[in-house]
Amino acid sequence: MIRDDILGSLPVHTAVPALERALDGHGCAVLCAPPGTGKTTLVPLVLAGLLGDGSGARPVRRVIVAEPRRIAARAAARRMAWLLGERVGERVGFTVRGERAVGRATVVEVVTTGVLLQRLQRDQELAGVDVVILDECHERHLDADTVAAFLLDIRAALRPELRLVAASATTDAAGWARLLGDAPVVEARGVSYPVEVVWAPPVKPVRPPHGMRVDPALLTHVASVVRRALAERDGDVLCFLPGVGEIGRVAGLLGDAGAEVLQVHGRAPAAVQDAVLAGSSGSSGSSGPAGSTGSAGSSGGRRVVLATAVAESSLTVPGVRIVVDAGLAREPRTDHARGLSALTTVRVSQAGARQRAGRAGREAPGVVYRCWTEAEDSRLARFPSPEIKVADLAAFALQAACWGDPSAAGLALLDPPPAGALAAARAVLAAIGAVEPVEAVAVEADGDRNRDRDRGAGGGGRVTERGVRMARLGLHPRLARALLDGAPEVGTRRAAEVVALLSEEPPRSYGDDLAAAWRTARRGEDGYAARWRQEVRRLERAPELASSTGSKGSVASGSTSGSGSTSGSGSASGSRARSGSTSMSGAGAGAGAGSDDAVAGLIAALAFPERVARARGEGACLMVSGTGGELGEGSRLRGAPWLAVAVADRPASAASARVRLAAVIDEDTARAAAGRLLVAGEEVRWEDGDVVAREVERLGAVELSVRALRAPDGRLVRAALLDGLRREGLGLLRWTRDAQGLRDRLDFLHREVGGGWPDVSDAALLARADDWLEPELSRARRRPDLGRLDAGQALRRLLPWTTGEAARLDELAPERIEVPSGSRVRVEYGGPQPVLAVKLQELFGLRETPEVAGVPVLVHLLSPAGRPAAVTADLASFWREGYRAVRAELRGRYPRHPWPEDPSTAVPTRRLNQRR
Repeated sequence: MIRDDILGSLPVHTAVPALERALDGHGCAVLCAPPGTGKTTLVPLVLAGLLGDGSGARPVRRVIVAEPRRIAARAAARRMAWLLGERVGERVGFTVRGERAVGRATVVEVVTTGVLLQRLQRDQELAGVDVVILDECHERHLDADTVAAFLLDIRAALRPELRLVAASATTDAAGWARLLGDAPVVEARGVSYPVEVVWAPPVKPVRPPHGMRVDPALLTHVASVVRRALAERDGDVLCFLPGVGEIGRVAGLLGDAGAEVLQVHGRAPAAVQDAVLAGSSGSSGSSGPAGSTGSAGSSGGRRVVLATAVAESSLTVPGVRIVVDAGLAREPRTDHARGLSALTTVRVSQAGARQRAGRAGREAPGVVYRCWTEAEDSRLARFPSPEIKVADLAAFALQAACWGDPSAAGLALLDPPPAGALAAARAVLAAIGAVEPVEAVAVEADGDRNRDRDRGAGGGGRVTERGVRMARLGLHPRLARALLDGAPEVGTRRAAEVVALLSEEPPRSYGDDLAAAWRTARRGEDGYAARWRQEVRRLERAPELASSTGSKGSVASGSTSGSGSTSGSGSASGSRARSGSTSMSGAGAGAGAGSDDAVAGLIAALAFPERVARARGEGACLMVSGTGGELGEGSRLRGAPWLAVAVADRPASAASARVRLAAVIDEDTARAAAGRLLVAGEEVRWEDGDVVAREVERLGAVELSVRALRAPDGRLVRAALLDGLRREGLGLLRWTRDAQGLRDRLDFLHREVGGGWPDVSDAALLARADDWLEPELSRARRRPDLGRLDAGQALRRLLPWTTGEAARLDELAPERIEVPSGSRVRVEYGGPQPVLAVKLQELFGLRETPEVAGVPVLVHLLSPAGRPAAVTADLASFWREGYRAVRAELRGRYPRHPWPEDPSTAVPTRRLNQRR
């Protein structure tokens, strides 16, 4: 029996006619509806024609609802089925990874965006589907953005009648409307219950989050706010925390809070999720799907639900009147230079905070306790960062290549992918054989839609048959590569088991040893182990594995680092790498062929070849990408000479990454998996203050073997010496006082006269090394040879000899100037103005300041003892005004020297009065 009373009371009901008119007229629409209005449950049923007036006039359409999360997809399907008075799998069903409840009569199917993405790749026309609703599009998940782009492509090229709705509570409505071709925006006001905001910041400052770390003091404060909320308000509490670890810690702090503490996150068992969504029997106003199992809190006591962002949208947790918001969220980040991808903790956006607060007002007036200040709230970002801007784009690049647009230039996206990140992703795909290298693609002139796309992209990166198989596995391309290439080596079942472990990182309690975590999952009875076994069954049955298991012994070469850069190889394995395959025969034998350690290590190395690492003592290791790693205290992996690192993160302030999950491998496995990075050849470089010449075999940044090179190539030695000069400066050369003086004079002339006088700055001299350091530089072999090179003699090669100006050097910038006493005094050119330092008595009778190349010198007048007495650039003015004060001060101290009344007419001297 259809529950018309509930359906009729949903606020979005009033906006449905406008939505239908928009779809009839334009084919696309943006639906903005606050939380709790019924946009996720009522709208699909109406558009499918399941809530007609009984006359049969409304046509039945097939509707797909795309949700960002599995828990939301299951909950939405069960809620709609309950509203129709049916069981899930009849007219309303759902499909998520590893679980499907759909029947022949199903017309409304709720799927995750990942499932819809796979379906679009298999059926680009989306045959039989009339309407697609993209729910919670404000979250800007990469899969959701990609699905939207593909659907718009289908509407433009294949099925203009396909209807598309972008639905959200808080979104950039104008942006989505433009993306959908200036689609109408339909708003549902709804009945919103007031939500009071209580600002509850910590009393003492807490450290800001970095990486995955959250200050324990903040979690203690959140737990105290939950206790405060239970004491001050009625109803259940929904507390938002960034991740599973933080949920577990706060749950431990609330053990005696007097309420049932429940944990909701993506890893929680489906039964627990369903129980939380069903509510307690004591929750006023709660109504849930028929047949819900195991209602948590059936005793009617109060509940505290600790949840991640999965509870932000699409879900109603019955009985909740209080929200406690820690103010944190998790977003993906990728360090392309180090090949590390991980979630990082960030401040929640303003849109996310509104979504969270709205959970308290779904059924009645509520309150939100925000664990930050009102001043901080205004500084939060308006919306969360789109994943396409910050996440690893390898999976997106593969999907785009399979779609026929490798550069993604023709896809309608709210935000274009960053060029550098996309280039790095395409380089990884080429390295694992998922796409063809750019230079290997020849575009054919035909009418095929995919080839037209390739032509627009410059004809590069077309997906291979192997890449298509990877995309259909529903895994990250790295893991798909490990499964396809590992299955022939270790068997499909075992490869699938390890890949399933890598696709969802096991709990920290499983430890950092991948092989040990594998054994724990096999015998485990927790929620993670149940999901792991389900994923293993899915992967083991994947038809894409059939063609890979028939060719044992050959796999695609190891991928490059996340930046997409590769090193040339002079070895046989490097040649095989460039051709697309390398033998894995014997790999892992050192760890015991067929053992758990060998299998886990091989699969992890195939998935993350740039994270193959060699130990370097004290729990430290060096990955072939150049990233350092640190193992935790007490880890059994600390004694392994080689590791395949599966999970690592590097805090912003740390020099090395923390290894979270790794497996033991041997050198043969390391060489085979990361064969693309294997280089053998001569290395001559400046290191530790001198030239080092070696013959090196290197796996990326890891040196495998080193031998001193007795007769290195002279060109390489010269380049190393120049590098040393750039690093340590031209002071490595021999600079006498005359040489430095010549450089200062040339610098003065270049600045004041210009013309052909050379620039003698460090950068300019290094750039013209051929003009002034040869032939001595080419004959040098070590640092001491540079120290014997006379810089002054070399500098004279730069003088403008061809124009004849070189002969005027002493005229334009004389080394010495003759003063009235007859002395020839050295001029210093090292400063902004030439300096002449001379005893005051030697300048008697000189009325005008000397000049050099038209520039007055700065005269440093010295006492008879050679100490500074005065500085002037206007000697005539000094004789008139400054001399008297100097005379009065120094005449008594130096009575044996002349101190005439009028120095401008006095006789200059270097001698005492008596001798004079």
